[in-house]
Amino acid sequence: MPKLTINNQEVDVALGTSIIQAAEQIGIEIPRFCYHDRLTVPANCRMCLVEVEGGPPKPVASCAMACGEGMVVKTDSPMVKKARKGVMEMLLINHPLDCPICDQGGECDLQDQAVAYGFDRSRYSENKRAVKDKPLGPLIKTTMTRCINCTRCVRFGEEVAGVTELGQLNRGEDAEIGTFIAKAISTEMSGNMIDICPVGALTSKPYAFKARSWELKKTESIDVHDALGCNIRVDSRGNEVLRILPRLNEDINEEWIDDRTRFAYDGLKKKRLDRPYIKDEVSKKLRAVEWPEALSYLADKMKTFKANNMAALAGDLCDAESMFALKGLMKSLGADNLECRVDGAQFDVTNKSGYRFNSGIAGVDEADAILLVGTNPRREAAVLNARIRRAFYERNIAIALIGEKMDATFEYEHIGTSPQDIEKLSNARTGFAKTLKEAKNPMIIVGADVFAREDGLALHGLLYTAAEKLGVVKDGWNGFNVLHHAASRMAALEMGFTLTNPFDLGEMGFVYLLGVDNHQTLDNIHPHAFVVYQGHHGDAGAHRADVILPGAAYTEKSGLYMNTEGRVQRGRQAIDPPGQAREDWTIIRALSEECGNALPYNNLAQLRSALTAQYTAFGMVDEIAPAAWGAFGDIKGTVTAKVFENPIDNFYLTNVITKASATMMKCSAEFVMPDETLKAAE
Repeated sequence: MPKLTINNQEVDVALGTSIIQAAEQIGIEIPRFCYHDRLTVPANCRMCLVEVEGGPPKPVASCAMACGEGMVVKTDSPMVKKARKGVMEMLLINHPLDCPICDQGGECDLQDQAVAYGFDRSRYSENKRAVKDKPLGPLIKTTMTRCINCTRCVRFGEEVAGVTELGQLNRGEDAEIGTFIAKAISTEMSGNMIDICPVGALTSKPYAFKARSWELKKTESIDVHDALGCNIRVDSRGNEVLRILPRLNEDINEEWIDDRTRFAYDGLKKKRLDRPYIKDEVSKKLRAVEWPEALSYLADKMKTFKANNMAALAGDLCDAESMFALKGLMKSLGADNLECRVDGAQFDVTNKSGYRFNSGIAGVDEADAILLVGTNPRREAAVLNARIRRAFYERNIAIALIGEKMDATFEYEHIGTSPQDIEKLSNARTGFAKTLKEAKNPMIIVGADVFAREDGLALHGLLYTAAEKLGVVKDGWNGFNVLHHAASRMAALEMGFTLTNPFDLGEMGFVYLLGVDNHQTLDNIHPHAFVVYQGHHGDAGAHRADVILPGAAYTEKSGLYMNTEGRVQRGRQAIDPPGQAREDWTIIRALSEECGNALPYNNLAQLRSALTAQYTAFGMVDEIAPAAWGAFGDIKGTVTAKVFENPIDNFYLTNVITKASATMMKCSAEFVMPDETLKAAE
């Protein structure tokens, strides 16, 4: 390990560490524009210049020079200060003087470094160069005159997102960033280019001219648009969410989020349920009522049904507290018909390791062979897809797919489309089967929709057998992974919000829908059943309901969520629910009191105490409770020859929030199905 001295401080670093990385280890700041620790090193901005004693007789770029034994580095010598002022002066030659109207104001690296390291006057009187703005789509607003050609956006597109649509054109003074063919950036991760842009060249189009960063209240929370549980920061002003940004979490999303997570927040303001409704029994029309009337009416109705004729379903966006409260309410009434698998999935729920992402999301970084089964991670979990791409890009790991072909951002071997191909692979001795068996850390990623078939339970058994034969599970490594895309699914399974033997929904006379808007489920409800819908958007579930109870969206309540790998995380309330809408667990608690079986908690702390006392995993926040690998339960049935299909056709319209979002509709029109989306919008 090389040992060097930086500003009279000695530091030992790993072989290959650059000077700028070594300086960060001991808390010494070196300014930079082009360097980003998750991207390759271009060394083109020259802002990170340092002086190396005994080295070249000029400043060197610290991001591109590896540390050497005995090296003596100065980051604040007169030579370095003069060089930085020169670099900053050059960068500002053509930069426009529009900081007062730039959305990057207050968060701009160029502003900060111009003050800290720049020259105190300008010597240029020539006209500034202007660069034409580029149309990058409905999400990214461009002001390319501000661009300093750091190429961060270009490298992010190529290395992380897997698209090569952005590049640097021309040379010298005419150099500029743009698309070679005028088109939008077709990646689900494009919003991250806004975050890494060190100036105001790329800003958020939906957020344009809305607010300044210092005006916003910042709340740390968890995303619910998929089951990864990406860490986010919700920025709000008053009672309105104005933007959503990523938070650093190396084990889950690193510092990235997808465009659905980042930009769908405008759907939180539209089509909202803000007061209770009851359907008139004569006119069959909904009428607005006050909470006491709604709860009293519903409680009286519930008392007319037998326990075995009542069912409760939990949708994809529910928090753990609301599902725990609903389960408690139904149990107090003697009803056992609970279900969270509203997509029709059938798999064994007795073994946790059989339905979760056992290796952990960060385990992709250790995998040396990956088999994808019935999944398209680019559509189901774009941030996970970026990890898979990096594994391929940096380590050239072998990746294969059994299922429908996909527009992947990495190369893969397509080895089949049906369950029979899984069986062939598990019995094979050559090809990709040999690759998996010889791999140190082999991985299988199974899409959750693989089980949403009539033979789902039998498929679960087949996949267990395949994992055993292919050596995916071994000492210190469990590479059997199920990729869920419902944020509530793992928490619901943890607390047993499901039955081992599914009930017939069509025979239920009373159905309680907690945020369920799945058309397949709604179609299975008996036409004459009494339906209660508790949720936050007036979508399909509300249209079917006899009673509507307005709940809170994920930004409007504090709640626990368990992601696809079994990690419990805490979301926090950023704004208040609109109108008379309330947090979901409080609605159920009030209803239980009307039913004469009041739940034994009066506040969120008491509820969580009861939850963790019964299910200890929810007390392990930011941890993953261990689950031992073992044989699944009694799995019956035979698999069919039906081919696997990719579950998500439209990445941008997957739940009630995104369907209410004008921004997501624009993205769908731009990237997915222009004609169909525009007709739906009209």
